[in-house]
Amino acid sequence: MDEVRKTEAEWRAQLSQQAFHITREAGTELPHSGEYNREWREGVYHCICCDLPLFRSDSKFSAGCGWPSFFEPLDGANLVELEDRAYGSIRTEIRCSRCDAHLGHVFTDGPKPTGLRYCLNSVALDFSPGDEG
Repeated sequence: MDEVRKTEAEWRAQLSQQAFHITREAGTELPHSGEYNREWREGVYHCICCDLPLFRSDSKFSAGCGWPSFFEPLDGANLVELEDRAYGSIRTEIRCSRCDAHLGHVFTDGPKPTGLRYCLNSVALDFSPGDEG
C-alpha cells in the first residue's frame, strides 16, 4: 500500500478545521456530537484523509460511549496501534496505516467475538452507504 504524505498546508486545505485538529493533531470530538454515532445503514467507513476502507457497518455496535464503535476492522493491516500515555492513563491509539491519521482508540471492553471496542471520531471517517469495501 502506498503511503499518503502531505504537508500541513495541504492537509489544512483538504480538511475542515475540526477534521484537521482530530486527524493531524490527535484531537477528540465531543461525545454524542459526531454524525456517525447514530448511523446504522449498511456500508463502509473510510479514512477521511486518504479514503482507505477501515470498518464495515456489520461490525458496528452501540457502545453507549458517544462515539461510533466497532468490534473489528475491515482489515487489521489498515490500522496502526500506538501506546498513548496522554491524560494520565495508558490507552491504545489507532491510526490509519496509509496516511497516519489519528482515528481514535481501541479498548478491551467490546462484545464477542473479539472483545474489542474500536472507538472512533466521526470526523475522522467518511461513510459510503452500500459499499462493501
